[in-house]
Amino acid sequence: MNLPKVYSGCGTKLAASKKVRLRVILDANFFFLPLQFNLDIFEELAKLLNKRYEPIMLSSTKKELQGLAESTSIKTKKQAVNAISLGAKCFFVPVEKSDTETYDDVIVRVATESKIPVATNDRNLRKRLRQSGIAVIYMRQKQQLVLEGSV
Repeated sequence: MNLPKVYSGCGTKLAASKKVRLRVILDANFFFLPLQFNLDIFEELAKLLNKRYEPIMLSSTKKELQGLAESTSIKTKKQAVNAISLGAKCFFVPVEKSDTETYDDVIVRVATESKIPVATNDRNLRKRLRQSGIAVIYMRQKQQLVLEGSV
């Protein structure tokens, strides 16, 4: 099912589809959890949310992962390549990233414009999202996903 996209300024707003389904933006580091903790992130998200959801990968996140895949660190390279392949299970959303924006800035902008929760383990990004009123999903104590905020 393709989601209609509504463009607003240089950002992207995701319009609601006829079949309302919860959407969750996945940050680059969230895709690293399967290799780090032997965790099926898609299954764990389904358990946590207890409803149908649609994982979202932003084009900026894919670009960030592709950059990490070119890393000199073998471990980082392996994690990034695995993360990119996991991203194929997500709905891909092309977004614009200005030269002055970081990858996190893009996530905050899109999540705020579209009111979509974000799955990330980045502490600073989580803080920024919560300040913007966006629900955040993250891993606690290396064993369980937690939802902070409401969806």
